[in-house]
Amino acid sequence: VLPPPLAPLPPEPLPPPPGPPARGSLSLHRAFLRSPLGLLRLGQLVLGAAFWVTVAAHKYEGAAHFALFAAVLIWLLTLALFGLSLLGRWELVPWLGSRWLLTNLVHDLALGVGLYAAATGIMGHKAKQRSFCNLPGYSQHCLYSAYLSASICGGITACLYLFSGLYCLLRRCQDQRDII
Repeated sequence: VLPPPLAPLPPEPLPPPPGPPARGSLSLHRAFLRSPLGLLRLGQLVLGAAFWVTVAAHKYEGAAHFALFAAVLIWLLTLALFGLSLLGRWELVPWLGSRWLLTNLVHDLALGVGLYAAATGIMGHKAKQRSFCNLPGYSQHCLYSAYLSASICGGITACLYLFSGLYCLLRRCQDQRDII
């Protein structure tokens, strides 16, 4: 005698839709911090802040407004890129997260180099206009050294953006899709 047939099993529930990879808690992505791009980002943040603080702390007029705007804009974008990369959370950024290496490449070469080169040129031109007040015995307030300091910081920062952009381009040419 055969036993009675078993009742069919209920269907298994569908798995949840895929989402961004979750990490338990926020932790530092130390590999990024030790990578060439992480070190370049730190330099960009420090020298970029030195640039815009130098301009903002002194009297500025005319095209220096654009230089200050460009420096602060790029500094804030770099801070966002650095923070997301350091926390390993770039996948949370819609559309750009899946193209993080390309996002860093465009940010560095188009925005970073372009806007910092323009801001450096503006501050260098303003320093040249004020070079007369650098003479010994000139007793009035002189902005020459502030403008010159800002242009030097801006030039070095533009070079750092060029180096990080070339680093991202090299990784892209090697068919790598990650920043480290």
